[in-house]
Amino acid sequence: MKYSKEDKPERAPGAGAGARAVPVALVVIVLCAFSFYLGGVYSTGRSLLDGIQPAPQLLTLGTTPTPTRHSSDQAKPASTAVATVTAFPECPADFQDYTPCTDPKRWRRYGNYRLSFMERHCPPAPERQQCLVPPPKGYKPPIRWPKSKDQCWYRNVPYDWINSQKSNQHWLAKDGDRFRFPGGGTMFPNGVGEYVDHMRALIPGMRDGTVRTALDTGCGVASWGGDLLGRGILTVSLAPRDNHEAQVQFALERGIPAILGIISTQRLPFPSSAFDMAHCSRCLIPWTEFGGLYLLEIHRVLRPGGFWVLSGPPINYENRWHGWNTTAQAQKADFDRLKKMLASMCFKLYNMKGDIAVWQKSPDATACYDKLTPITTPAKCDDSVDPDAAWYVPMRSCVTAPSAKYKKLGLNATPKWPQRLSVAPERINVVPGSSSGAFKQDDAKWKLRAKHYKSLLPALGTDKIRNVMDMNTVYGGFAASLIKDPVWVMNVVSSYGPNSLGVVYDRGLIGVNHDWCEAFSTYPRTYDLLHLDGLFTAESQRCEMKFVLLEMDRVLRPTGYAIIRESTYFLDSVAAIAKGMRWSCEKHNTENNTDKDKILICQKKLWAGKQ
Repeated sequence: MKYSKEDKPERAPGAGAGARAVPVALVVIVLCAFSFYLGGVYSTGRSLLDGIQPAPQLLTLGTTPTPTRHSSDQAKPASTAVATVTAFPECPADFQDYTPCTDPKRWRRYGNYRLSFMERHCPPAPERQQCLVPPPKGYKPPIRWPKSKDQCWYRNVPYDWINSQKSNQHWLAKDGDRFRFPGGGTMFPNGVGEYVDHMRALIPGMRDGTVRTALDTGCGVASWGGDLLGRGILTVSLAPRDNHEAQVQFALERGIPAILGIISTQRLPFPSSAFDMAHCSRCLIPWTEFGGLYLLEIHRVLRPGGFWVLSGPPINYENRWHGWNTTAQAQKADFDRLKKMLASMCFKLYNMKGDIAVWQKSPDATACYDKLTPITTPAKCDDSVDPDAAWYVPMRSCVTAPSAKYKKLGLNATPKWPQRLSVAPERINVVPGSSSGAFKQDDAKWKLRAKHYKSLLPALGTDKIRNVMDMNTVYGGFAASLIKDPVWVMNVVSSYGPNSLGVVYDRGLIGVNHDWCEAFSTYPRTYDLLHLDGLFTAESQRCEMKFVLLEMDRVLRPTGYAIIRESTYFLDSVAAIAKGMRWSCEKHNTENNTDKDKILICQKKLWAGKQ
């Protein structure tokens, strides 16, 4: 029954506001006390019913609530609550090469300045996809390493455009149901092997283990990095996403390390003094423009004494200029400008012959850099920005001078490969909570864990697994434990945790900074194995579990594996979401058989998308 303002019943005498305040206040006090009690229960990981841990709401599917235990269930054994399985739909067929943060369909939203639209621009939350990226029609498991270095299935990377455009450069050639990679390139028509032989003659450190890590900018199909693998040099090949080519996807399909990236306005996702060598073979980067800003970024990521190798314009312009649609005078001017810029950044021309020129970054932390000031050109960087900060950090038009506190960071002071793998690097002392003792303990721990993983997953250590990612490493211990296996490991260090990526590179391993609340800079179907150790425990307050797992599904190859090492609190929710992604999973004990953590080993199924 409704009352109008005039019909509203009158209160009984004495039933005023003051008389009602007491019971209302009591109710509020009781509710607050009960809420405080519940908060204490949840903060200690206990549940009100039978000691059941509540499934973490932030990390469940978000569409179906966790089932509640009823009184009739009290006699059943207590167990960790499990999120209800919800199947994810398939993405449309044109999503087969979907790269969320480097999506050509969204490039028009961003400016053209220095090709910055090709940098990372992740979709806002309302535009994030919650579907499974389909494989191309006819996809099948990749050819195994080492055969994959020279060939791959055409249907796995079906790009006729790149084949027709690059056929004269011998990058690749279509042969029936396969692409073959002859090992050619713009600057090495006689094959990448001969090209690297010439380079090794110019840089003796490439022959004795001095040079271990390398960066290839504008990598093509990564033939240079692929050749170096057999010579003990581990290369990160870098190329941007674009509409027609799939350079990085070809590289990873071949089993060669590569990521999507471009030198534009933001720092590359690497620490300072990371690489022993950087390389550009006619990569079309305008090195002498914008005050040499791109060269300054190469300088930042090269360790003292490291080498920068350039082939292509303007090197050997006297014999090459007529094929570059330019003049000899213009190329000479560009070469002179390049040499002057490099000298101002503390590089010295180390060697040059034919089409290859090699510069060396000053190995001395003071001699050259003391001449630079905040008003010189280029200026010396101040201390306001961490030189190792590399996640959405704008590039700076100044020279990053090596820190005088490091005595063993230079290439000539770093142990040669493979000795450097097991030596605690000098930089470990700047990582919070780290020490040489902690490094040794971590190394021993991962050797034990890797042995246990192989007992659970026999494919690990065989040619069935080639491309591996450790999604949240500290010192690269998992990668180091697999160093004798036919794999390479992309080590990922959280951009929100202690930045230990410099330690990873000092060991002779490779990796990137990344935030798993966003998509990784790679194509779909590019990794055979993803390893995750406590990521959800560490990042549960920032990253929603389903989006992290959907990203794992995107980058994992069909029939590929995931090793998820997590607390029991999160693992059942992970298993439920994985089932909704069509993964098959098995839970196992850790090598120490502890109750706190468990291991979930999952395999992604090969399914055909709706064409």
